[in-house]
Amino acid sequence: MSAAPVVAAVDGSADSLRALDWAVDAARRRAAPLRVVHVRQYAAWGQADVLVAGPPGAEGDPVLDEVRARLADRAGQPAVEYVAVEGVPGAVLPELGSEAQLLVLGSRGRGGFASLLLGSNGLAAARDAECPVVVVPRPGREVHGEGPAEPGPRVVVGLHADSPDEAVLSFAFTEAALRDARLQVIAAYPWPVQTWSAPGQLVPPVVDQDAVENETRALAEGFLAPHRERHPEVRTDAEALPGDAAGLLVAASKDADLVVVGRHRRRLLAPARMMGSVTQAVLLHAASPVAVVPPAPPDE
Repeated sequence: MSAAPVVAAVDGSADSLRALDWAVDAARRRAAPLRVVHVRQYAAWGQADVLVAGPPGAEGDPVLDEVRARLADRAGQPAVEYVAVEGVPGAVLPELGSEAQLLVLGSRGRGGFASLLLGSNGLAAARDAECPVVVVPRPGREVHGEGPAEPGPRVVVGLHADSPDEAVLSFAFTEAALRDARLQVIAAYPWPVQTWSAPGQLVPPVVDQDAVENETRALAEGFLAPHRERHPEVRTDAEALPGDAAGLLVAASKDADLVVVGRHRRRLLAPARMMGSVTQAVLLHAASPVAVVPPAPPDE
């Protein structure tokens, strides 16, 4: 059985061409084919969920012709398939993930407002696609905080010590192995802890910060142990840090190859797919590409 493709969504914008370059490298590392897809938006009165795949539509498509020319002379690139589909991008893009192992797109396409850090199509794909979605940002995003302690390739992943997502950790370890990169695991814990003795009255925390940090680190190490056994070649540095998880991950994105975050699992009272505030904040502000990983099915 042939490997599922890496799908790159293109629309001719500089953002999508940067995502294309990332997808070419990702497909090469995975020994997977690359599927380049141009979603051509038709008139607003059309049906949003209709997919019309090419060829023949892929032939003579100026956006795909530009991509063909861009990839024509590259050595060692994966097998490439070109597809044109018609529909509303926000509805069509998530559907592309149903047959893909990875969906890659730029932070913004040709539409939308220039001031937006992430377009609505990217949000929709990251929220709804069945496969992991990588959003490649524009270069030059500034993040606060110090740079990495040491040079070299680095993948960053956020770990919820209270409810770890095995799919996120598995993807992060695999990606670090593919890139021969160090894996930086960030387990955030809230601090200072605020407790209430009466309405409007704050009392100092009675919990020792060192104890909270040590417990968070111990939990993280326990969750990481089976992944380390499966990937002994991956150097893993786990950190238990106080503060906001989104801010810590955004700061760690400086000079990182990739930041990996998860998507909320569906709940009984909230059956719609959601990303969560941390994931959305990382998508909006990280300086590196961001991978949003859907949760594993419950039976796994």
